[in-house]
Amino acid sequence: MNSQDLLGALLDAAKRAGAEQADALLVRSASLAVQRRLGAIEQLERSEGVDLGLRVFVGQRVAIVSATEARPEGFAALAERAVAMARIVPEDRFAQILDAPAPSMAALDLDDGKAPDADALLARAALAEEAALAVTGVTNSEGASAGWSRGTRSLATSRGFFGEYGRGSHSVSATALAGKGTGMQRDYDYASAVYLSELEDAVAIGRRAGEQAVARLNPTRPKSAVLPVIYHPRVSASLLGHLVGAINGASIARGTSFLKDAMGTQILPRGMNVWDDPLRPRGPRSRPFDGEGQAAQRRALVEDGMLTTWLLDSRSAAQLGLASTGHAARGTGGPPSPSPTNLWLEAGRVSPAALMADIKLGLYVTELIGMGVNGLTGDYSRGAAGFMIRDGQLAEPVGEITIAGKLPEMFQALTAADDLEFKRGTDAPTLRVDGMTLAGA
Repeated sequence: MNSQDLLGALLDAAKRAGAEQADALLVRSASLAVQRRLGAIEQLERSEGVDLGLRVFVGQRVAIVSATEARPEGFAALAERAVAMARIVPEDRFAQILDAPAPSMAALDLDDGKAPDADALLARAALAEEAALAVTGVTNSEGASAGWSRGTRSLATSRGFFGEYGRGSHSVSATALAGKGTGMQRDYDYASAVYLSELEDAVAIGRRAGEQAVARLNPTRPKSAVLPVIYHPRVSASLLGHLVGAINGASIARGTSFLKDAMGTQILPRGMNVWDDPLRPRGPRSRPFDGEGQAAQRRALVEDGMLTTWLLDSRSAAQLGLASTGHAARGTGGPPSPSPTNLWLEAGRVSPAALMADIKLGLYVTELIGMGVNGLTGDYSRGAAGFMIRDGQLAEPVGEITIAGKLPEMFQALTAADDLEFKRGTDAPTLRVDGMTLAGA
């Protein structure tokens, strides 16, 4: 049976079992991954899977069941179990299944049709690791990996919606060690892409991992100070992650976000825009519809520094008296919840070098450790490593430090460089935040 017929049969079984409404999600996946260290194969893993989820409504009571096979002969028992569960759980007056139009299958171009074999992946990993080991000062390797995956998501609802899309991905990574004994330092680099032809060169990935590890040798611990902090693009996207976490509709509905009263106010400097675009061709999180069948659309979450929208699924939207923004994400074993897609902060107009040129004493952060962020108050405190900035230039490596601030104030103090690259799904250019507290020696 094709996916539409299969899910249709499951929804029919749910109706026969007593469900008034239902939706069903089918996820098929396949992947191949290799890990290589010092010339030897450490891991070679092939996986294929099928996951099936059924959500049923009996009045305002809702239950979800899941299975790891999609066999029609088991649908009656699966549906009966779901309905029996729904009849005994508390009511949820906000949960619902929305009407949804037939999806517009935009030209998202999410699969290049290529499935490399293990030998090709091992060769890619070998290129990355050997490039890392060739860097002067690199003394060891934690390995290099390469992978490929492909998945298909199919959603059907009792209101007549059916949609399906697939996505492929290729990846490569390397982790290098420099120095000896207790003075060793490690660093990494990685890349992924929907199209193999757009995957960054494995040699460049390995070389960069090695160079970054060597650059971190002999770190010092600077004195505590209040100073400007520059976030490398590898870590600057984390600030964007904190922002979208604070405008997540579920947090807003609970009143547990420091931005709960910020709609329509300026939360970033004038001229800054934050975009979420599920329709970006070859995007790592692109999709034609969300986890509830709502049509995907590009949105400015922040425009000219002003907060314009929350991220909403149907439940959080109902709690707030609003409409879904098409940001529902879900797996087969849980209910939908709001989540961004291809998210980015627009680039600024100055180079990273110009961004730090006037800094007499500052910090350039390349790694963040821990998750010391309070979503209710906006208090921010994270372990960090990187380099001091002295007279506008990168200086000695530093480690064992903490950087702290308040996210609302940090967001207002942002300055963006012009080096935005789309690499990770959540992307930001180099960012500067003035007035942060560095806790060191």
